[in-house]
Amino acid sequence: LRLAAGRFEERASPELHAACDQFVEENNERWLHDYALYRILKTQHGERPWHEWAPEYVHREPEAMQQLESSADARIADIKVIQFLFFDQWARFRKYANDSGIYLFGDMPICIALDSADAWAHPEILRIDRDGNPDAVAGVPPDYFSEDGQLWGNPLYDWDVHERSHYRWWVERLAASAELADMVRIDHFRGFEAYWEIDARAETAVDGRWVKGPGDSFFQALTAELGELPLVAEDLGVITPEVTALRERFGLPGMKILQFAFDGSSENPYLPHNHETLSVVYTGTHDNNTTLGWYQELTDDERWSVHHYLGADSEPMPWLLIRTALASVAHLAVIPMQDLLGLDGSHRMNVPGVADGNWRWRFAWDQVQEEQRARLRDWVHLYGRVP
Repeated sequence: LRLAAGRFEERASPELHAACDQFVEENNERWLHDYALYRILKTQHGERPWHEWAPEYVHREPEAMQQLESSADARIADIKVIQFLFFDQWARFRKYANDSGIYLFGDMPICIALDSADAWAHPEILRIDRDGNPDAVAGVPPDYFSEDGQLWGNPLYDWDVHERSHYRWWVERLAASAELADMVRIDHFRGFEAYWEIDARAETAVDGRWVKGPGDSFFQALTAELGELPLVAEDLGVITPEVTALRERFGLPGMKILQFAFDGSSENPYLPHNHETLSVVYTGTHDNNTTLGWYQELTDDERWSVHHYLGADSEPMPWLLIRTALASVAHLAVIPMQDLLGLDGSHRMNVPGVADGNWRWRFAWDQVQEEQRARLRDWVHLYGRVP
């Protein structure tokens, strides 16, 4: 890393040099320079979070920052080159995918971490004091995933500050996400209508309260700046008519999770006969068990409900739910790779509220069999899902 700028200077073509200069010029004031400083200081402080750094760096005192910029000039340049190379390579990868008829579906969390370059450089956008201590944190109340709710611990936004700036930070954040992917799932959409506020000293998310979010003004500002928003609203959890109305006013597709559908109610919004075209259907998401794992954990009565609704056992699980997703009227169907490979719960991607052991699953190409390819190829044609 420390040789990055020197190597780049020696080996890069004139065209790549020009592209790097343009990248730095366009991004330096927006985020790049602050990120480089943050990365250097975090290393100097043993990777501790920024609110545990020396006070002069916590508070970004001008003299201390000037001395850092002077003494770490070469390392700052290295980090900027590395960032350029990533974004340049990603742009090439995205173009290759798009030219091959493949579009990238990204994800943007609603919250940011307290220990992040944005929180350090722009503490005014968050409800934290000058030393980086939040007065309240984010999470969700008890739900399907957790009887204690989920205590995320992320600092909450100061929405008054964002509104006064016409949501400039958010406009730039979404614009940056749109450069990385063709469509972006915005996590915890319901938090824009109302969010669960938890005292920073609380040990669980149970004793929180709903607080009104920015609502229409937020999406009006984004639409005015960016035009049609390439967003999918993650509208899971405690969804009220107000949340649905907000999503519909701005024409954003919601999510339909088949694993949530079979509770015995014909009005369940996740049942296929209640799906809408303006939606994305999933067998399950990264937060769910695999479909086979989910099915194996059902009671006999719950399995009966699944088969009573879906009809005869024409396909084994998880292919029965995959077929159901592809047959939905939802505009887009998402099938996790674990389901396409027929894997059980030991291959689950993530368990919400559990800090360790998540996001480590990988597949190998030799797991993909011709029978799986043929069946999927047949079904995407059968249900009109070929581009």
